[in-house]
Amino acid sequence: MRAFISVDLEGMPFIVSPQHLVEKGALYNEARKIATEITLTAADALHREGFEEVIVADSHGPMVNLIPEELPEYVYLVRGYPRPMAMVAGAEGCDVALFLGYHAKAGTAYGIFDHTYSGANVGKLELNDIEVSEFLLNGFAVGHFNIPVILVGGDEKLLEEDVEKFTPWAERVVFKEAFSRYSAISPSMKKIKKELENSVFRAVEKYKNGGTKPLKLDYPVRVRLTYNNSGMADVGELLPGARRIDGKTVEFEAKDIIEAYKAFQLLVFAATGVTSILRR
Repeated sequence: MRAFISVDLEGMPFIVSPQHLVEKGALYNEARKIATEITLTAADALHREGFEEVIVADSHGPMVNLIPEELPEYVYLVRGYPRPMAMVAGAEGCDVALFLGYHAKAGTAYGIFDHTYSGANVGKLELNDIEVSEFLLNGFAVGHFNIPVILVGGDEKLLEEDVEKFTPWAERVVFKEAFSRYSAISPSMKKIKKELENSVFRAVEKYKNGGTKPLKLDYPVRVRLTYNNSGMADVGELLPGARRIDGKTVEFEAKDIIEAYKAFQLLVFAATGVTSILRR
């Protein structure tokens, strides 16, 4: 069997400062160690449950955060960006998916680092009128390949809202509870690792007993992207088939979630280009 793990940083325990999240940040190395330790705990538990291979997608920022030399021989590491399917690159062909370090969508009160995919560019992302978090976007993507999300670890707000509502079968591991966008409380690493390990065992048992299922989205997919400003939407509506809904919002239709995901990535890159040009 083969398992897939997508690893983000914002929902990891103890990570509360922007200095944790950027390569030149004073606390970035601390964040790397935390994320690697959490990933290792989940991978080891999966391996003990019979998964011969574990594919890990390093999925924050430039996607080169995890420490490769810490990973065991049965782990394959997906690194670097841009890449097709971004946070779930490498998932196809896996039996189950786990999301670690995940956070709430943009605009969530008391959600640590709340944003959706790109805090600099994206105000809201909707798929078939469902406002999605990165968890839902990626859950629908792996669901296209009939891969169930069996466990999510991260910010409490995400777990009690999107995860509980859309994937009630998935095990939920709270890594932290936010006091504000930049403050949170986390259990000790020892307690988190023990709970994560036990949750992996429960999740795998549930999967083997038929208690999980892939997260599915109806096709075709109507994608509505609300940018952070109208200048980004000016460029976004240049996508063939896109329609301008209002000053900051564009909408288009995709044949499935894979096509939708790729087009969404392209529109985010376009917005980044607008910002880059204006800063010159």
